[in-house]
Amino acid sequence: MTQEWDAGRLDSDLDGVGFATLAVRAGQHRSPEGEHSEAIYPTSSYVFRSAADAAARFAGEVPGNVYSRYTNPTVRAFEERIAALEGAEQAVATSSGMSAILALVMSLCSGGDHILVSRSVFGSTISLFEKYLKRFGVQVDYVPLADLHAWAAAFKANTKLLFVESPSNPLAELVDISALAEIAHSKNALLAVDNCFCTPALQQPLKLGADIVMHSATKYIDGQGRSMGGVVAGKAELMKEVVGFLRTAGPTLSPFNAWIFLKGLETLRVRMQAHCASAQQLAEWLERQPGIEHVYYSGLPSHPQHELAKRQQSGFGAVVSFEVKGGKAAAWRFIDATRVISITTNLGDTKTTIAHPATTSHGRLSPAERASSGIHDNLIRLAVGLEDIVDLQADLARGLAAL
Repeated sequence: MTQEWDAGRLDSDLDGVGFATLAVRAGQHRSPEGEHSEAIYPTSSYVFRSAADAAARFAGEVPGNVYSRYTNPTVRAFEERIAALEGAEQAVATSSGMSAILALVMSLCSGGDHILVSRSVFGSTISLFEKYLKRFGVQVDYVPLADLHAWAAAFKANTKLLFVESPSNPLAELVDISALAEIAHSKNALLAVDNCFCTPALQQPLKLGADIVMHSATKYIDGQGRSMGGVVAGKAELMKEVVGFLRTAGPTLSPFNAWIFLKGLETLRVRMQAHCASAQQLAEWLERQPGIEHVYYSGLPSHPQHELAKRQQSGFGAVVSFEVKGGKAAAWRFIDATRVISITTNLGDTKTTIAHPATTSHGRLSPAERASSGIHDNLIRLAVGLEDIVDLQADLARGLAAL
């Protein structure tokens, strides 16, 4: 005979607990089977108790699952856990980080609205705005991330949304999120922050004044390069619109991927602490090497926003980018000389990865767009994993020797 569980008991017992406890426990609702680990619900549809029950659920008059395109218990557990970690009223999971951005804009903006985007963003983010969203009458302008005066000056009467990455990909640029939120709100606009590089373990933009936070869960939330997914979080009023888009358009997170992300969140804090510690050591070491022209890492005192990073983040992240002497050919020689580090564009993995942004993640941008974003041909991006630091340093030394 199975034990009956109070499905609400777990959440009610979590009031006031710490981040690490939320990362392990938030969002869990045990079934009558009493499972300790979260269950995976690989179902497309749900059985209703009666025709009236089906009608009430479809109309939203009573809570309950309707169709897994937009209601699934495993996905909901992931959404509730992310919301708890980010301090959001609600989170909405999607099939990828890019679909999270698409859902955000399609839900909250209309043709004729104006969006301001930080110049330093992922290459596919720029492509989404330039090649697709502009087709539907959305106006987009780009602003230097750190320049608050430029943000204020770029507003138009129809500016609806500000979208930023902080830290940015791949140069670790920052914006003062609290100050930018004040500017946005003074103009009746919303501020959305891509928090992918920090995760809620290192930064919580909503607590700094942002309205919306989003992630590519594919990165550090997973933590082992296994699954694709994204998530948007914020006030319930805003997320209601995102749910409506998800229900209709269907960029849906699978239950299995949601379960993977739940497991990833359980170790998020300890992983991020280890990532940051190794990244700091490697950034300091790279900065001393004669073949390196510049290192981009906010944990270095040489970083122009080092003090800001210390104020609004609890750690400096795991992405270290650097420029080598000798241009593109030298950058490729450096990358090809490594033997332990993986040559791939993904990041947030336990395995350290290395990439050449100008020809991969930002390769679809024009030379002028890359130049305006600071993506030079001699730039290399390193996403530091969890290997022994001495082995990573030795592998990077092979790259230096190839210069």
